[in-house]
Amino acid sequence: MACPLAAAPPTTLAASTPSKPIVRPDIEWIPSYKTFKDRVEKLAALNLNRPTTVPEGWPAYIDAERCWSGSDFKSEDEYIVKFTPEDITEIEAGLAFFKSLPGDLGPDDVSKTTFPLPTLARRLLEVAKTIHSGRGFVVLRGLQPDKYSSMDKILLYLGVTSYIAETRGVQDNDGRMILHIKAVVEDVSKNGSMPNSPYVARAQPFHTDLCDVLSLYALGTAAYGGESFLASSAKIYNEIAATRPDIIHVLSKPDWPFDEFWNGEYNLRPIAHLFPPSPSSTTSLPQPGFQFSRRPLTGAHFSPHHPSVPAMTEIQAEALDTIYFLAKKHALEIHLAKGDIEIFNNFAMLHARSSFADDGVNQRHMLRLWLRNEELKWGTPKALEGISEECYGQTGMERVWDVERSPPELRVKFKRQSCA
Repeated sequence: MACPLAAAPPTTLAASTPSKPIVRPDIEWIPSYKTFKDRVEKLAALNLNRPTTVPEGWPAYIDAERCWSGSDFKSEDEYIVKFTPEDITEIEAGLAFFKSLPGDLGPDDVSKTTFPLPTLARRLLEVAKTIHSGRGFVVLRGLQPDKYSSMDKILLYLGVTSYIAETRGVQDNDGRMILHIKAVVEDVSKNGSMPNSPYVARAQPFHTDLCDVLSLYALGTAAYGGESFLASSAKIYNEIAATRPDIIHVLSKPDWPFDEFWNGEYNLRPIAHLFPPSPSSTTSLPQPGFQFSRRPLTGAHFSPHHPSVPAMTEIQAEALDTIYFLAKKHALEIHLAKGDIEIFNNFAMLHARSSFADDGVNQRHMLRLWLRNEELKWGTPKALEGISEECYGQTGMERVWDVERSPPELRVKFKRQSCA
């Protein structure tokens, strides 16, 4: 679900025509464990002079509530916040208040001021704190989307999330503010081409998006599959730091070639970052986290690399797959019900999705928002300032709110806007 928007212009590079074909590592978008283990063994046999401690300034261990393994949770009740009937009545009253306001108001106008939740506000503030300085994620349960019109579903969603993270990010270069995540099978049959990941039913590997906080509202669930998986970046970091600290060096170097999938353009940046603490943080130390999507690094059968974009190294391929298999080892599987809102700290979590199948009655349909809480937000590492500006700093761009669905992937202007 991560959308590789272009990085800031100064970091975008244009690939030159290579004198001979670029040799790329044998690495897949959804990786093979056998290929990974073979690479680990071959690199170990080279007896490379690898660092035995983490880089200077990086912690040897993250001691935080957001460091967890999926097996730590004994019940979904540990992370689900259930709306009571009184909560639903208050949310619907907030919607009615918003719709009663004068003027031609739309989604951009939804805020804590225009969508009052006088009692629920305090509980949602605690949710925001959990996301930013606690375990990193929450599932809100109790909304019944079938009760509302398409526009009211969006307004309710924005009203509730305003109390968790009120600033909304732009999700593509067309100014799209909300994305409908669903399989667009009809467009494949009509156009004879496979869209990228948000618009098909295939599984997605562990990755991050480009936002601070990611939110998904389940308007519908699949007949089979489509489970959500979250993995703690802190847990992954701690295991790498303890067993292979040299990999932290590899991940933190600004030499990873992210393909923009547009005219051979690419940019170089790290995968691992030190995030400055927020003003409200209880620690003054920077926090390690990851920011990457696999497709710009590995390519895929449905999205091959431009032949001139540089390849990652074998050592980088080992590091990238190490993250994946540790995420898989420690992941929490979440079964979302219709009406659930899954919301999490994108810098503290990796997320993935299983493949799914729809039928005539049950169709997976998620509304995605990219959000930021200006008071609780993590600081922005320098390498991500351009991405942050594109997501949250586009003040002059016309904002687009798709009410029923996002445009078919095949008609989006630029392929690099497609989610990976």
